[in-house]
Amino acid sequence: MQAFQLRDYTGPDGLSRVDVELPLAAHGEIILRVHAIGVNFPDLLMIKGQYQHKPELPTIPGCEVAGTVINAPAGSGWKSGDRAAAFVWQGGYAEQVAVPLNSIVHVPDSVEFAAAAAMVVNYHTVLFALSHRGAVKPGETVLVMGAAGGIGTAAVQVAKGLGARVIAGVTDSGQAETATVAGATETILLRPGFSNEIRKMTNDRGVNAVLDPLGDWLSGEAIRGLATEGRLLVIGFAAGQIPEIKLNRLLLRNVSVTGVAFGAFLVGDHQLIGRQAEALDKMVASGTVAPHIGNRFRFDELPTALHALDRGEVKGKAVVIVVPDP
Repeated sequence: MQAFQLRDYTGPDGLSRVDVELPLAAHGEIILRVHAIGVNFPDLLMIKGQYQHKPELPTIPGCEVAGTVINAPAGSGWKSGDRAAAFVWQGGYAEQVAVPLNSIVHVPDSVEFAAAAAMVVNYHTVLFALSHRGAVKPGETVLVMGAAGGIGTAAVQVAKGLGARVIAGVTDSGQAETATVAGATETILLRPGFSNEIRKMTNDRGVNAVLDPLGDWLSGEAIRGLATEGRLLVIGFAAGQIPEIKLNRLLLRNVSVTGVAFGAFLVGDHQLIGRQAEALDKMVASGTVAPHIGNRFRFDELPTALHALDRGEVKGKAVVIVVPDP
């Protein structure tokens, strides 16, 4: 089969399209024929050697796929031909991939594979962040930082699906347009002092939760915009630096910083992705959740897709099409 293999940790240019052997299913795994691949920031970090997970080379990266089941263990509830989407730690940049049973979900016939591949990492991560880790309740206010990216557009929709008021944080007017298309009704520019704008928008109360995939100086400014008992939900550090938080600011204002690592939690809770899929399916059915796919690439363009993500050129989510939908 064809796959993109990483030969060295030099980013997208370290990937080569090669012929490799078909994957073999270990105990408790399903073999999936890949129709679409989600393009994700953690993958970009991994192929640069900047992620906490650094596999031995050569390796096939890729953590988010959608497609059809080729074979499955007896009694697993899956059969050949079933439509599915999955999270994998690696191996997704290929025509077939082995998937653990605890990280695969059914894809309804009404959902195209590109949309399914755009949902697993981003939507499950933000639902885990907002609902499980952040305990966001209906009527609360959530600031979504980086609201024009894949994580951000997903968070806007999921927060609305949970009944929250959503403020989308972006860096320019073009990003504001993307966030609005994704469903945001209120936006602010993430510039120095943006916490003052948050205060104005919330009658000086602040927001109950901040979904933060950016880090850097923005995290500290976001903490200033938290309401009493507010939560900063740390997803990642796409803006560059990992921030240092002065704990006295948390103590004096009765606020908290909460880490969010969906993949790591999935290792210990094998039912998590199934429970979350049920909640997300309801949001899809209601029309609240619909992945904003800003860019589609062919399989041979996968390194190009990663370069585009690295340059900040992707609006919403980028998806690589391996097998076009009929």
